[in-house]
Amino acid sequence: MTESDFIPSGDYQVLPAGSVSYQSPSNIALVKYWGKYGEQLPQNPSISFTLSNCHTTTTLSYKKNSNSSGEIPFEIYLDGEAAPDFKPKIAKFFERIAIYMPFVKEYEYKIETSNSFPHSSGIASSASGMSALALCLMEMERGMEVAMTDTFFNEKASFLARLGSGSACRSIEGPLVVWGKHAEIEGSTNFYGTSYEGEIHEKFHNYQDTILLVDKGEKQVSSTVGHDLMHGHAFAKARFTQAHENLSSLMQVFKQGDVDQFIKIVESEALTLHAMMMTSHPYFILMKPKTLEIINEIWAYRNETSSKICFTLDAGANVHVLYPENEKESVQKFIASELSKFCQNSHYIDDCVGNGAKKL
Repeated sequence: MTESDFIPSGDYQVLPAGSVSYQSPSNIALVKYWGKYGEQLPQNPSISFTLSNCHTTTTLSYKKNSNSSGEIPFEIYLDGEAAPDFKPKIAKFFERIAIYMPFVKEYEYKIETSNSFPHSSGIASSASGMSALALCLMEMERGMEVAMTDTFFNEKASFLARLGSGSACRSIEGPLVVWGKHAEIEGSTNFYGTSYEGEIHEKFHNYQDTILLVDKGEKQVSSTVGHDLMHGHAFAKARFTQAHENLSSLMQVFKQGDVDQFIKIVESEALTLHAMMMTSHPYFILMKPKTLEIINEIWAYRNETSSKICFTLDAGANVHVLYPENEKESVQKFIASELSKFCQNSHYIDDCVGNGAKKL
């Protein structure tokens, strides 16, 4: 599939007023996407666990637009309150998708959204939010088409979500999603995320993720700014090569159930992401002192108990603690007794790998 395959041809049935709701999860990358080109295309492939409990619920209400100004009128609400700060990003999203969904210009919208986690807390609210909105719009398009396969629906939803937030394209399906062309993964593409179809050992089934909320505030650096810093970065080329190699290694890890090698790759990927930020121009340190304390506590616990616990990070201070389901009870006791004290207001979220978005 290419971009042109998502441009509709011919007429479509005009829908009356209506509404649709979707719940879409966040995701946590194991191999990180960092750096983009063109219109939200990745410089390297990535793979992520789809989460379950961290999700966004969005209701899209629509009616025919009587305004002929050419702009797409919409209102947006977060947890029942008007959210004008979101409007520029949503307006840009509508502008980008108009060629692929010409009907969007014919309606006006009310977008009502809520998160199961703190907004802008480093749990990729843009990923779950933009994917939920893309799915609602795809439900409109499906109502206008004579026939649409589920495969096409998911591919185009992921394609559109990417135009709102790159990582959002990995929140449509689950439990593992690949985004970006990789020579060893058939069907992988830069245009949308695809479910990982390789062999997955039972050790990685229902993997657990507890998110430690070290800092619930706004991110120090937006994802857009962070990705732009990869242009001209002294280590960018080596990083992109490393991501391809790490994804190849993870394919063997998933097949063989090698959790020790999984830990090495995932933790290295997290630290490499932050190393790229620390060596960019301008440079940023996104981890907080308590982030480092948590990492050291995890390493000490793993060394003392031979646990298969590990960590990963997104572009922020919060820590995702990953561990197999068979260690759920012991690791969660460790988190409650030793790691929660490093969290803001002792707040953390227990989550696990999920299967993607769902219509409500």
